[in-house]
Amino acid sequence: MKKLRREKKKQKVKKSKAKRIFIYLSLLLLAFILVIGIYIVKQTYEAVDNSYDELDRPSNKSPLREQSVQIGDDPLSILLIGVEDYSTGGENGRADTLIVLTLNPGTEQVTMTSIPRDTRVEFSNSEANIYAGSHKINASYTYGSMFNYGANELTVKKVEELLEIPIDEYVTVGFEGFRDIVNVLGGVTIDIKEPFWEENIYAGGERIYFESGRTKLDGEEALAFVRMRKRDVNAIYPRDERQRQFIQSAVNQVISTKTIFKMGEISDVIGENLRTSLKVSEIYALQKLYASLDSSEIKTSEIEGSNQRINGTYYFIPEEQSLNEIILMLKENLKINSVE
Repeated sequence: MKKLRREKKKQKVKKSKAKRIFIYLSLLLLAFILVIGIYIVKQTYEAVDNSYDELDRPSNKSPLREQSVQIGDDPLSILLIGVEDYSTGGENGRADTLIVLTLNPGTEQVTMTSIPRDTRVEFSNSEANIYAGSHKINASYTYGSMFNYGANELTVKKVEELLEIPIDEYVTVGFEGFRDIVNVLGGVTIDIKEPFWEENIYAGGERIYFESGRTKLDGEEALAFVRMRKRDVNAIYPRDERQRQFIQSAVNQVISTKTIFKMGEISDVIGENLRTSLKVSEIYALQKLYASLDSSEIKTSEIEGSNQRINGTYYFIPEEQSLNEIILMLKENLKINSVE
């Protein structure tokens, strides 16, 4: 009987010891996860903070705003600028992609509007110096950089003049950063609507062929997908549509649960290749508001118009009714009175 009691006591001791070991290991694992989490958050914070570049304008707000926007509370607009500077060695690049996002936290409505890079706009002497006159809107980034107006500042200003709405913030990324971010995300899956090909600028002009259907694209393929604009298929599968399609697919990829495990790599790429007027706290506020956003909920639009040759140069000329309809839509989402 005593022997049986001793065996039971030993079993209890073993169970108690095993339980303590389990608790210690669990606490150790939890501590490890917390340390890694703190490190990732710190690294990401520093990377985004290093990417911060405030717009140089009076009162730190658009001249089309009476009051500054409270991000997270008020409707706001963000200009996405894709810069092509590989052909100029990183100097005086062009705004190859211009997309305006409007976000309304009250209605949870998000819109995405593409601006054709060849849209004809006017530049003054103070903006373009000796090049004052009519130019494509993508030249705004170049002239802003060349003549110390500010590349992002002049690009934002020209988009404001075209759409008659305030541009509150901007995000600028170069081709190198675009490619690297896509690769860190593990690629982006696109439902390609029409087959076409485009040159790979990183492989001496080697062709990348795109077939119809859902395909996961790596960084170089994704860049070729959004760049192509000279093939015949562009008439039925336009560049602006492909760019909006890519952004919608990328949104789904970024908010996926797998992305958190790549934040260290993503922060490295962001710190080197992205500039934005959004502060870290503002980015987190937007992320909290739109964390559950489905890309299918984003309302996309494009400016209709035609390509016309004027004084030997081809420009995109917006169709007046289409442009006015988009202006009204954007003002409505931003809660701006359209009556002057």
